[in-house]
Amino acid sequence: MPDRIGARRTIPRMAALREGSESVEVERRVLLVDGAEVPVVHARPEGMPRAGVVLHPDIMGNRPLFDDMARRLASHGLAVACVEPFARIASDTRAAAVDGMARFGWIGGLDDDTQLGDLAAAADLLVVEDDVARVGIVGFCMGGFYALKAAATDRFDCAVAFYGMIRVPDAWRGPAQASPLDSAAEVCPTLAIFGSADQWTPPADIEALRAAWAGRGDCEIVVVDGAEHGFVHDPDRPAHRADDAAALWERTLAHLLA
Repeated sequence: MPDRIGARRTIPRMAALREGSESVEVERRVLLVDGAEVPVVHARPEGMPRAGVVLHPDIMGNRPLFDDMARRLASHGLAVACVEPFARIASDTRAAAVDGMARFGWIGGLDDDTQLGDLAAAADLLVVEDDVARVGIVGFCMGGFYALKAAATDRFDCAVAFYGMIRVPDAWRGPAQASPLDSAAEVCPTLAIFGSADQWTPPADIEALRAAWAGRGDCEIVVVDGAEHGFVHDPDRPAHRADDAAALWERTLAHLLA
């Protein structure tokens, strides 16, 4: 049985993503993908969803911040599925890794086909259970890295990548890790958001992505001057920029609901 989460719980930390008008139901559940149990937070509005969105969290994975993000997105008429990125790491090991540095060593062992398959399965969940015809993907940090790759799989109708790495960082390299830049020309309509002071996405990488999207009127790059990594999604971070975050969430909602 899915684990129900309070339909109207409010966590002030997510204030940059404003509340919509829809009542929402949120549940935790497990998807079976090629025999693996993949934890998912599933949120849907009380009325018929206008579209669907798969969320890929940052390196810290699913947690209350993303429960509330899913709920707030659903309050705008979106059916939402937020996928645990380290589903094949034992749950007690995940719970013990409360420092992002402890998780960096896991990334090189991830397999793109598996990760993107989990995201596609979450999209299928929204199509089957929430009856949406259009599904987008949104990711943050490591999740933005995978959102850029997922945007090129033909499974998603649109994508938003918040400060996703454009090339595979040296510390993340593994035999089954491809660079998002390799498939950048094949993406669905994508909004990519970066900070100019983010060392994970240096200017040369952003310019390479811009070149790959030359002539693509349906793809857009936004670079916020002076912003550091992770400046939108978690107001507890010192890098958070509340006004920029609020404005970029509005652009994200417009992109997902277009």
